[in-house]
Amino acid sequence: MDLMLRGKTALVTGASKGLGYAAAERLAEEGCSLRLVARSQDLLDKAAAELTARHGVEVRTRVLDLAKVESIEMLDQEARETDILVNNAGAIPLGSIEEVDDQRWRESWDLKVFGYINLTRKVYGAMKARRAPGVIINIIGHAGENLSANYLAGTSGCAALMALTRALGAASPEVGIRVVGINPGAVLTERLDGFIRRRAEQTLGDAERWPELVRNMPFGRTGKPSEIADAVAFLASERSGYTTGTILTIDGGISSRANSWL
Repeated sequence: MDLMLRGKTALVTGASKGLGYAAAERLAEEGCSLRLVARSQDLLDKAAAELTARHGVEVRTRVLDLAKVESIEMLDQEARETDILVNNAGAIPLGSIEEVDDQRWRESWDLKVFGYINLTRKVYGAMKARRAPGVIINIIGHAGENLSANYLAGTSGCAALMALTRALGAASPEVGIRVVGINPGAVLTERLDGFIRRRAEQTLGDAERWPELVRNMPFGRTGKPSEIADAVAFLASERSGYTTGTILTIDGGISSRANSWL
């Protein structure tokens, strides 16, 4: 299926690895030019070289910490060029209200929550000024609907981003822009792979036995980065041109399971 994305320009944050890299590669496969943002120069250089070699698209990179407002202000040119924004940068620590202190909570929200808000504001304004169709995709996390007091900073941050996506996406068709979200569940990125292997080492005595820890997950496995990336590409395309103000949850059905006292 041709997603009709060739010639579009996509700005992807947190793009040097994990879901950001997977999304960037999928968009490159469809012929998009890429603007990649992350905090590691070495990883960005490696990602850009790989994507250029494999897909022959233009790739530009910026090494920035999007937790800082001044970094977002440095993306003027990229914002003016962007047809597709993929907000992906950031991770929020596990922990209860007693375990996550004020500094860690604020630092993680500066990137994952306010970073999304501030970059969305900048790109949305640029898209509106160009009077050209645009798409903003927020990769959020199913913790925003699968609430957990043991991931309180994350679950509340994701819920806030879900509300942002739905509210802005309901109004954005007035200026030709679509705003959508994706809530991934447990997806086997480098980060999750390291976490599961450490757990396997601690609980089973062998990191290589990590598949035993995911047998009770839906379909007996974690999600794949490619499954999220495919959704990004489809939602970015005109094949999904009537979709806005909504969240696509990709977690094997975990968030839809009823919790009952019976």
